[in-house]
Amino acid sequence: MSSTETFPELPLFDLRLEPQDLEAVAETLRSGWLTLGPRTAEFEEAFATQLGARHAIALSSCTAALHLAYLAAGAGPGDEVIVPSFTFYASAEAIPPTGARPVFCDIDPDTYCMTAETVRAVLTPRTRAVIAVHLFGNVVPIAEIEELGVPVLEDAAQAAGSTSANGRPGALGTAATFSFFPSKNLGAFGDAGMVVCQEESMAAKIRALRNHGMEDRYYHSMVGGNFRLDALQAALLAVKLPHFDGYTAARRRNAALYTDRLAKLPGVSIARPAACGCAQEVDAEESARLVLPVAYPHNGHIWNQYTLRVIGAGRRDALRAHLTARGIGSEIYYPVPLHEQKCFSYLGHQPGDFPWAHRLAGEVISVPIYPELPAAQIEQVCTAIWDFLK
Repeated sequence: MSSTETFPELPLFDLRLEPQDLEAVAETLRSGWLTLGPRTAEFEEAFATQLGARHAIALSSCTAALHLAYLAAGAGPGDEVIVPSFTFYASAEAIPPTGARPVFCDIDPDTYCMTAETVRAVLTPRTRAVIAVHLFGNVVPIAEIEELGVPVLEDAAQAAGSTSANGRPGALGTAATFSFFPSKNLGAFGDAGMVVCQEESMAAKIRALRNHGMEDRYYHSMVGGNFRLDALQAALLAVKLPHFDGYTAARRRNAALYTDRLAKLPGVSIARPAACGCAQEVDAEESARLVLPVAYPHNGHIWNQYTLRVIGAGRRDALRAHLTARGIGSEIYYPVPLHEQKCFSYLGHQPGDFPWAHRLAGEVISVPIYPELPAAQIEQVCTAIWDFLK
C-alpha cells in the first residue's frame, strides 16, 4: 500500500491486539529468551500435537520453511520439483536455491488445487518431489498423488485448520510448511513459519539448517542459515493457539453466509469439483457471470480466502474497482501465474501451456472473510456484488 492510499472501511483482514497478546510480549521480554527458547519449544510441541505430527520446527517465515523442506527432502542439482503454476510465488521461489528446477503443472479450476492428473502430466524420472499447495484452505488429494510414486511435500501456508478424510494438512505428506503471516487463520504479528514432519532424521536436519547448520553450538555439520523464529512471535502464536478452532469455525460460518446469500443471485453458480479440471475446454461458454468456491468432498475447508471467479474479460477488475469505491477491501490472488513470471522465462513456457492457471489469473478475486467479520458486513459485500451484477 502506497503512502497515498488508505485502508478501506471494510478491510480484507482485521489484525487485533488483545490484552493477553501484550502480556505475552512483556513476559517474553522479561525472560531474556528473544530467539527460539522455551516459549518457542512449547509452541512447536502444541502445534505438532494439534496436527497429529511428530515434529514441528518453528522458522522465520514460510518461505524459509519451504526452502529447508526442499533441502531436507534431498532436492539438488539435476532434480525437478513439481509445483502448481497458480499459487503464491514462494512455493516455486524456494526451489532454485537448492539447485533443483521448478516444473509447473496446471490446476483444477473448481478447487484451485493440483490433482494427480495434473501432476502425472509433467512427471519425469528426475522428479524429486511434488509440492502440493492447499490453496485458499482447500485440501489437495495427497494420497492420490503419492500413488504416483514420488514424495509429496505440503504447502499448507493457507490451510492450518483444514481437514480431510485422511487427516489434517501437515500430517498427510512427507513434510508440510505453514505460514503465520498476520492475515492467516493463525497469524503472528509479523513473519513466522513452520515445518512439520514425522521422521526424526528430517526434523533434525531442518533444526540444524535453521541455525547455521549447527547441531552442537559452534560446530557446523552443514551449511545452513539464520532461519530462527523470533521468540516474541512464538509467544504471541502460543496465546492464539487455544482459540484456533474458534477462528476456524468463524471462517466456515462466514463462508456459508457468503455462499447462501450469493447463490440466490441470478447469474451465479457454484463450482463442482471435477477429477481433472484442466481436461475441460478453456474456451467453453459459461452462462454464469460469477462462480462461487467449494471444498473437495469430505474435506473441511478453512476458507483462508473466499475466492470468486468473475467471468468475462475485464469483469474481475471492474468488480474490484466497484468494491473499492464502496470502501470494501479485496485482493487478487494471483494476477500472474508462475509460468508467466519474468524470473521463470528461462523455462520457456507460453501462457497456453497451463490453460486454467492462465485463465484463473484473470478471473479470481477474494473478499473479506476474517473470523471477526460480522454478518452485517458480509451482507454489505453481497449487496455490493449484486449491484455490480445487475
